Amino acid sequence: MIALKGMTWDHERGYDPLLRTTERFAAHYPDVTIHWDRRSLKDFGDYPVDALAQEYDLLMIDHPHVGICSANGVLVPLDDWIPADYLADQSEGSVGPSHRSYQWGGRQWALAVDAAAQVSSYRPDLLQGYKLPSTWTEVRKLADALPSGRKIGWPLCPTDAMCSFLSLCANIGGASFFDEAAGIPRTTGEAALAFLDGMLPLLHECSLASNPIQMYDRMSSTDEIAYVPLAFGYTNYARASYAGRRLRFADIPSMTGAPEQALLGGVGIAVSARSEHIPVAVRYAMFVASPEVQRTIYYEAGGQPGHAAAWTDERINGDCGDFFVATRRTMENSYMRPRHPAFPAYQEQAGVILHEALERSLAGRPLSESATLAELNRLYASFI
Repeated sequence: MIALKGMTWDHERGYDPLLRTTERFAAHYPDVTIHWDRRSLKDFGDYPVDALAQEYDLLMIDHPHVGICSANGVLVPLDDWIPADYLADQSEGSVGPSHRSYQWGGRQWALAVDAAAQVSSYRPDLLQGYKLPSTWTEVRKLADALPSGRKIGWPLCPTDAMCSFLSLCANIGGASFFDEAAGIPRTTGEAALAFLDGMLPLLHECSLASNPIQMYDRMSSTDEIAYVPLAFGYTNYARASYAGRRLRFADIPSMTGAPEQALLGGVGIAVSARSEHIPVAVRYAMFVASPEVQRTIYYEAGGQPGHAAAWTDERINGDCGDFFVATRRTMENSYMRPRHPAFPAYQEQAGVILHEALERSLAGRPLSESATLAELNRLYASFI
């Protein structure tokens, strides 16, 4: 009997599809068992993958970790184990840069089984009669126009504050705005900070304490939040089976009105180089990432598939209010974060600095945008 251990993240989207695909995989390979553990959403983005790779055979990872994982030799380069035609299909079926985001140093370190970017969301019943914003100017106008007791929400806990800040920077300064030698350019960074500072007084009071899941839970259980301009999309809240008030998702607003440079998220499945059963672990990863599994049991179990075969499936889109069709342009034009070894630790600590600056601003004790940006760039310099 071969026993594998896997680590994923603690949400039905991250856990249930793996349980279901594990059961189906076992039907084909009865001598294989896979036990899945879960870590928090924050740890998914921040916890060192190299530490997890010492204990687990299969790892669900965020793409900024591939640089450090490659440098430390903790993951299996999948192109050594997976046929070229399979990887070509994964590339052709990639939604936006999802597949490419797990490439580093000419190798493929994970398969994009889950695709996501920051998108916008809304309650159709609460936004009836209002125009869905396509620019940041229209977001401000919507915030001013909403009636008493109804607001815009924006998940801005430390991790998500940094993600939104990077989206805004990419939206303002372009996909190559981040200088890997110096950090965030002054004009771009200060403009993004100024916009966030200006929006803070208009947002729902839960915003600075919320991640996307907490925001969507509140949005779907009360009538307080009509619209969220920027947060990682979750198809679970748009499904016909969802118990709360269903949300709808849409492309992001931008400086130009075109949905571009939203931060790329999603999840890749990787195999630990320390695994004693690499061939079997790779076989399972290929099974989960296959187009047929992605558009059937992976989605049906609550997953958010990474393969375009699922994103274009009429049955799936009919079940989730066209979530995939409605956010596809944002995905295709999304912004991929730096993946060099220093970035994951920098992103985590930078989110804390940014969140503290936003709290000061909301409390009427703001730092200047230049001071906050200088602190972020000093932190970056300390990592490189």
